[in-house]
Amino acid sequence: MIFKFIIRFTAIVFLSLSFLACGTSKQSLTQSPELYPKREFRGAWIHTVGQSRYQQMNSAAMKHYIVEMIRKLDDAGINAVIFQIRPEADAFYKSELEPWSRFLTGKQGKAPDDPTFDPLAFIIDECHKRGMELHAWMNPYRVQSNISSELSPNHMYWEEPERFLKYGNQLYFDPGLPENRGFICEVVRDIVSRYDVDAIHMDDYFYPYPIAGQPFPDDNSFNQYAASQMFAQNQRDDWRRNNVNLLIQQVKLAIAGTKPWVRFGISPFGIYRNKKSTPDGSGSETNGLQNYDNLYADIKLWVEKGWIDYNMPQLYWEIGHKLADYTTLIEWWNANNFEQPLYIGQDLKRSVDKNELDEKIRQSRALSFVDGNCYWYGYLILDNYDNVANTLATKTHKAKSLIPAYTHMHKGRPKKVKKLVEVFTEDMHFLTWKSDKQENHPENANYFVVYRFRKGEKVNIDDATNIAKITKDNFYVIPFENGNTPYTYVVTAVDAFHNESKAAKIKIKQ
Repeated sequence: MIFKFIIRFTAIVFLSLSFLACGTSKQSLTQSPELYPKREFRGAWIHTVGQSRYQQMNSAAMKHYIVEMIRKLDDAGINAVIFQIRPEADAFYKSELEPWSRFLTGKQGKAPDDPTFDPLAFIIDECHKRGMELHAWMNPYRVQSNISSELSPNHMYWEEPERFLKYGNQLYFDPGLPENRGFICEVVRDIVSRYDVDAIHMDDYFYPYPIAGQPFPDDNSFNQYAASQMFAQNQRDDWRRNNVNLLIQQVKLAIAGTKPWVRFGISPFGIYRNKKSTPDGSGSETNGLQNYDNLYADIKLWVEKGWIDYNMPQLYWEIGHKLADYTTLIEWWNANNFEQPLYIGQDLKRSVDKNELDEKIRQSRALSFVDGNCYWYGYLILDNYDNVANTLATKTHKAKSLIPAYTHMHKGRPKKVKKLVEVFTEDMHFLTWKSDKQENHPENANYFVVYRFRKGEKVNIDDATNIAKITKDNFYVIPFENGNTPYTYVVTAVDAFHNESKAAKIKIKQ
């Protein structure tokens, strides 16, 4: 099983894929999108960098907080939590490679008070109990977000300071050093091998955002490696882009060689290139910082080559923004993503404050190749900022939704569930079923969807409003009505790539 997937993903990494032209089948934004799509990515970023809330909690309190966090996000219709587990080359999880994060316990290297508590394992369990995904968000190069913060005595910086660069008020791994790429991949393999994460996620922090008048100080690594990598002295920008390209390829291979069903997603800055910067005019009609030219992140190439499994550009601007119009950008990404999984990063506060959230979601649902949204930042949902959690629960996400299937990774169906039966006990009425669910077999059942239909109602599992439950369990507790109301229940199995099986049906009274 693993060997088959390694071959498949190695081929993806090193061979170009052939895609249909994206722009030809793009829908118009004037069309009415489906109000409750059955398949839609609904993510929320939960950042830990700069957060003091976790430092104030003991392990018991943090467990309670995480349980409530996931419950609130689930109630708001979120189906994927993007949790920052490595904000500064440190860990919100047990690691022998890097120290505990200062944003977790207040001091880098200090462990939680309960030695058995692992925040990452705990949050994964809470997400999976509710049929939600957990994407492990890590920043590859950043070591200190503030140079004045104290590094743990066992941090690798103290043994090999030559592998790091100071820029502005921050400390980074030098992206030009092969050993740094190797170490980041080692961290990824460690996470993927030991935790049941659904994806590894990186955002827009590759080479740091440029500081006016301060060139990035990578002369030593450039002089050491550029010539042997066939880059001339006047090609430093190309060399930097190649460094990030190599990291992305190697991370993808590290994941594929460990658990090939785990996805790799990137959330880049919202502008790939401005049209005026591209000789062929292929960039967007914008005027702002660029992934390609300023951050050395060739996100479009990564999508085209299949080095990442989803792209989530951060379109944080308003509709009609003079320099970076939201509508212009979402249409550009829709037409330039090679028909691969594309989700839109939404600035929740700005959208709510400008009363634009409904329209932005409508636009995302109207476009052929946009498969969902992710909200920055998730704490606004937890705080119900300006009633946004209630709005998401009762309007935007009124019906539950499945994660879109990653058919570029595996296109097929798990086996249909068997022995779907109704069971009564002294105090419970429930459905139960059997499946081929098996750990580390991603093509088998991974979770289940329960649909409910009233008597006379057409059995249509494509209608999201009929979803009663998304669960990892092979049972469903039936809510009591009067004991005489007839229903048809349907149960399907879904694999780790979110492909859905054929339906199993049963008629009951509840």
